[in-house]
Amino acid sequence: MESYGQILKEAREKKELTVEQVERDTSITRQYILGLENEDFDAFPGEPYLVGFLKNYSAYLGVDSGELIKLYHAKRIQESPVPEELLKRSKPKFILPLVVSIVLAAILGTGAYLYFGVFKVPQMLKERALLVAETEKVHQYTFSGKIETHRLYVGDQILVPDGDGKGNAVLTVVSTIGSLTLETPVGPQVIDLSEERELDADGDGRNDFIIYLSDVSTSDEKHGAEVRMLLKDSANENFDLVDTQTEDGEFEEPSKSASVIPTGTGRQVVILEDSRAYPFSLNITFRGPCLFRYRTDRNPYVQNPLKNGDIVNITASNGVRLWASNINALKIQVTAGVNTYDLEVGRAGQVQVEDIKWIREDGKYRLVVVELD
Repeated sequence: MESYGQILKEAREKKELTVEQVERDTSITRQYILGLENEDFDAFPGEPYLVGFLKNYSAYLGVDSGELIKLYHAKRIQESPVPEELLKRSKPKFILPLVVSIVLAAILGTGAYLYFGVFKVPQMLKERALLVAETEKVHQYTFSGKIETHRLYVGDQILVPDGDGKGNAVLTVVSTIGSLTLETPVGPQVIDLSEERELDADGDGRNDFIIYLSDVSTSDEKHGAEVRMLLKDSANENFDLVDTQTEDGEFEEPSKSASVIPTGTGRQVVILEDSRAYPFSLNITFRGPCLFRYRTDRNPYVQNPLKNGDIVNITASNGVRLWASNINALKIQVTAGVNTYDLEVGRAGQVQVEDIKWIREDGKYRLVVVELD
């Protein structure tokens, strides 16, 4: 039988992704990524967490999550002890009791197979009960001051040490739909997806607490909101909860097939040179919510709000202008001729405008990406 952990690991290695890259892109911590790949059930606080992370990780790698979940349940069933009732065998004294016992055993076996194997009723009931219990239970987190990641639900509380060290300020979660709303000593605070916010946690007039919202549902309150937190006094001047920049503050350079040329309005990235200009296409995959619009050649703008999993394909003869309210939510591939190029993107929450177009210089045609102000 195939191993869902091996499938995940091979898919990640095939895409040449490190565990650290997956952790940044999906907000799934290293512990849980390795737990999935090594099929370590004990690495997770409960089965709903494992199933949820398995769905998110497989979707990120482009693997069929339904098939992996079937493999996971099959493995759990194989490792579960056989019910004692199925191991007991009566010793018939006569032919009729023997026949009756065989028929009953066949019926019970079929029923058990349907109940446990096909419909997985116990697992489904247990998962549902655990999920309901987890989402309805009110958690209270005493904040340590170091970087912490939590999934918060309505009613949960964060206890932040106040400035004089005599007690804790209480931040209460009041909403997790579309954004995160916290009730604080200075009033309600609303944090949008991919926003890093400094808060006055104890009402002393100074921002002393940093929170970054990395995941939230637009419709399901039970999904909760995943946040990363840090006390401001504990952060150094280069601290970044989003962690998408290099140490010198610049974004990573593009692949070796592209060159970067400074321009008056931003960087110009040359991704292709040729003796002629010809149509090219963009394949854009969205890994988070984003307001997105584009214009091909001199056609009117097309604008749509897009969400995780959406895909947009664009073909242009001369050029495309892209505008995104959250550029980090986009994965952009440019295909020109037989070549495909992955474009770098900015950090989460960054608004960015780019032109991807043919220009003619020194008798050559270049397909370039120009960042605009």
